[in-house]
Amino acid sequence: MHAYTTTQALVTILVIAAVTFFTRAFPFLLFGRKGNPPGYVLYLGKVLPPAIIAMLVVYCLKGVTPFTYPYGLPELISVTAVVALHVWKRNNLLSIFGGTALYMILVQVVFR
Repeated sequence: MHAYTTTQALVTILVIAAVTFFTRAFPFLLFGRKGNPPGYVLYLGKVLPPAIIAMLVVYCLKGVTPFTYPYGLPELISVTAVVALHVWKRNNLLSIFGGTALYMILVQVVFR
């Protein structure tokens, strides 16, 4: 096994710190201190999140087989729970984790 030397560890930390700093500073370098992004960036900020969520939903449901047991019921129940949680609390993390936990319980306990 290869162990890092102190110099290698320090260089690694410095590179990681520099990249992190650059990614934080890049928007200010690109758009100035006031941070007024152009219209197309604002447009992308509005349309990309729903588009990405739609793609994730399609990806997650692509393997559902509605004609064999359990007939897509765990997925349907979980998607319904995600929507209900999001409408109720407007919290993305709660919706995602709640739906995922419910799905795991359904496929591992209820619909075995």
